[in-house]
Amino acid sequence: MTASVTIIGAGLGGLTLARVLHVHGIPAVIYEAEPSPTARSQGGMLDIHHHNGRPALRAAGLIEEFRGLILEGREATRVLAPDGTVLLDEPDDGTGGRPEVQRGELRRILLDSLPAGTVRWGHKVAGVRTLGDGRHEVTFADGTTVGTSLLVGADGAWSRVRPLLSDATPEYVGTSFVETHLFDGDTRHPATAKAVGGGALFAPVPGRGIQAHRESGGTLHTYVALSRPPEWFAGIDFTDPAAATARIAQEFDGWAPELTALITDGDTAPVLRPLHALPAGHRWDRVPGATLIGDAAHLSAPNGEGANLAMYDGAELGKAIAAHPGDVEAALTEYEQALFPRSAEAAAEAARDFELCFGDNAPRSLIDLLTGHERPGR
Repeated sequence: MTASVTIIGAGLGGLTLARVLHVHGIPAVIYEAEPSPTARSQGGMLDIHHHNGRPALRAAGLIEEFRGLILEGREATRVLAPDGTVLLDEPDDGTGGRPEVQRGELRRILLDSLPAGTVRWGHKVAGVRTLGDGRHEVTFADGTTVGTSLLVGADGAWSRVRPLLSDATPEYVGTSFVETHLFDGDTRHPATAKAVGGGALFAPVPGRGIQAHRESGGTLHTYVALSRPPEWFAGIDFTDPAAATARIAQEFDGWAPELTALITDGDTAPVLRPLHALPAGHRWDRVPGATLIGDAAHLSAPNGEGANLAMYDGAELGKAIAAHPGDVEAALTEYEQALFPRSAEAAAEAARDFELCFGDNAPRSLIDLLTGHERPGR
């Protein structure tokens, strides 16, 4: 079986690519390892940026649907000291400059905009090989295969398509997040809900910090940051949620209880999220019939740009394919020539922002970043 465009990965980037292609009358098939669209949580809040995320949604013809997802007031930002002292309190100014939506809801409108059957769930890629003349064969874990004349790796940090184009592999950035949730924060955890405020909370010091965001329904979604080597985390048994929670909380001994409650009172088991990045300026030589978008192409430390960049990549690739009917190589060349400098600049900015959040001058460096009207990661 041969598809016009074969996309590996049904994240925001792959879905945006498929949608933009559909708008231009070009068929695509997405193969996704997860068994269904609801197989796992889709992460938390995203602020969709005017220079990349929103143009991508316009190209996808979904800007009105996107506006219907915006959660009002979530652009508020607070920075707290470990003792709970408020260092910065910026309310949502109501201008909608960085509109916040739930990632899962954004993914839903993209899925709903595609023809039935576009996404083939439960297709985990086992390997990819070149057949020659710009064609490739994808083998899935169940032994089935698909051939394609245009293969796009939209399959994230540990892409199975990337080795076709590049020998680069993601490296640990030195910090991991531990993810937790508090539900019904306003009624069950009022002091913590007040500390978080209406939008985002940052409480960083050099090498560690607590970040949280108010989601819909009073959910407080937390990422605890710790700059520790992998071996340190390997010594924690995350299959024992109580023990893991206690060990992580120990790193914040003496912090204000309204902050540590985000760790100790979590309603979900703590989940370890090690952070990795590809080399800044990652690029590859043109490989006929294949390319990458999103984290597969330019994984970097989180700074609020990853989802926006993935959607923008998908939209730009879709537009390039539509602009060069019948000439795959011209489309991929045009796309990659713009991608490489764009992603190199974004990776450098991500590394800088991450250092400002958790480096030696935190939290002052973070406050300076925020008051300069630039957006750090979370």
